[in-house]
Amino acid sequence: MYARNWAWIARYRTRAVDETGQALVEYALILSLIAVVAIAALSFLGDSIKSQLNHVAQTIVNG
Repeated sequence: MYARNWAWIARYRTRAVDETGQALVEYALILSLIAVVAIAALSFLGDSIKSQLNHVAQTIVNG
C-alpha cells in the first residue's frame, strides 16, 4: 500500500510538470496571436491614424 501511494505521487508530479509546459505553449500561442492581430490592425488603420494625428498637430500649431 505504501509503495502504491508513492507511485501515485510520482505520477501526479509528472503530470503537473507536463501541464506546466503545456500552459507555457498555450500562452506563447495566445501572445503570438495578439501580436499578429495588433500588426494587422496597425497596418490597416495606420494611414487613418497618421492623418488624424497630423490634423491634431496642425490644429495645435495654428492655434
